[in-house]
Amino acid sequence: MGVELLTERYQSQIAGVLSCYDRIIIQGTIPKWCYAKGMTDYFYEHNIRIFDYPKWAEPLRDAIRENMERIAAENGIEIEFIRSKKNKFRQEKRVKEVLDKRGEGPGLVCILSAMEPCGSYKPWHDKKTHKTYLKPDDGKCLHYYVYFIDPDLGLCYVRVPTWCPFRLQVYCNGHSYLARQLSQRQIEYRVLDNAFGWIADLEQAQKLADHFSVKMVHRKLDQFADRYCPVVQQFGLSYHWSLDQVEFATDLVFAKQVDLQAIYDRLIRAAIHTVKPDNIATFLGRKLNGNYQDEMANRFNTRIEGTRIKHTMGPVSIKMYDKFRLILRIETTVVNVSFFKHYREVEHKDGTSRLAWAEMKKTIYSLDPLRELLLAANRRYLEFISTIEDDKAGTDKLNKISQPAEENDRNYRGFNFFDPQDEKLFESLGRGEFNISGFQNKDLRQRLRDRNSGQISRTMKRLRVHGLIKKVGHTYKYYLTALGKQVVALGLKLKQLYIIPTLSAQPAC
Repeated sequence: MGVELLTERYQSQIAGVLSCYDRIIIQGTIPKWCYAKGMTDYFYEHNIRIFDYPKWAEPLRDAIRENMERIAAENGIEIEFIRSKKNKFRQEKRVKEVLDKRGEGPGLVCILSAMEPCGSYKPWHDKKTHKTYLKPDDGKCLHYYVYFIDPDLGLCYVRVPTWCPFRLQVYCNGHSYLARQLSQRQIEYRVLDNAFGWIADLEQAQKLADHFSVKMVHRKLDQFADRYCPVVQQFGLSYHWSLDQVEFATDLVFAKQVDLQAIYDRLIRAAIHTVKPDNIATFLGRKLNGNYQDEMANRFNTRIEGTRIKHTMGPVSIKMYDKFRLILRIETTVVNVSFFKHYREVEHKDGTSRLAWAEMKKTIYSLDPLRELLLAANRRYLEFISTIEDDKAGTDKLNKISQPAEENDRNYRGFNFFDPQDEKLFESLGRGEFNISGFQNKDLRQRLRDRNSGQISRTMKRLRVHGLIKKVGHTYKYYLTALGKQVVALGLKLKQLYIIPTLSAQPAC
């Protein structure tokens, strides 16, 4: 809904809207080796002495180095060692320099290397239990960053450590993937960094972005592992791929920079003052309760690309920023997908399974349901800022609900945000969990303890007559209507942004 509100209001200024994955970072682990116990069991199964772990791992390290040197020689490039502590910045800058010279054709771009921390194991003998095993250990080893352009995925990199247990990291970008798909179909487009400033067939582009194939990605990941970390094959093992970080972006592309800047300052200012913890939880489809312990915060900063506001709830954040002052981007990022819950098949210890509401698995096959959740988060955020962006239209609606309404020859008085009881009512209606799962009489009664059940029922009747809430058929649950959401959001915005600051600025009598 939020996208439609803004695009309808600024139909002539917005050139298009596109939602797709942005950054996707995937971790590859070998199931038998990813935990110390599994590695210990593997050594015992193959009659390898625990204290021979370093001796056993060294030839594998050398094999990975030789493989990288061979790949570099075949492609006529040299492996570049990055010494700076700001490895990420140096790497991105170097990759851009190479791409500017070589172009965007498929193939190897460059291989960079750096000494970085890595997880590993060390032999240990427990004198009390007399057991010998491997225990987790932290260390450093040489890592290779292999950058290449895949014919389907576009620009990717594989991060390959040279020490066991060889945890891989693979990066790809949904915008880069979409660019490859558009090029293959000869659909013209213009790229601005990792965004599209213009696409000739936006409807087809959205369909291509929506059909991002997880099976194709899985196949590619296995190919990358075989090519860049082939030592694992000799043990008859394969990688398990899990989601490490996922970003999903919704871009509103404006025709001119001046068109976006005309409204962007108002959007940012309103978001800074009106987005509360309840709202953040609502955007992310969560209920906020008193037991929640993780960090929640709003942050605003100015970058070269533009200004940005970021709302954080534990391992998930939702950001709004003006990319190159031309694109309004809403982006949700998650570093632990188990934050989200959805209906999926849950397996029990007795071997049975059933569909249940459960935490999302970290496997790459969670990408499809995750897409729907992240898209919904972006749309909820857009809906929120859309309702508070246009003061004129919103003020008209506030005026409308302040007037009496009639049903079946009976008058129902309007609502007043200056009335303490009505103000408390609207603050309760704006709570995150009410927007997600609806509310009943008892829910409002818990929030409005000065009113009994009968008074709440009459209040809900007033809300229905004024078109602010609607009942779900064959249930006792109610939800805010589109009008109700707009009125609540704008009313609270006016209070936080204008009324309170104005009153506090008045000199004391």
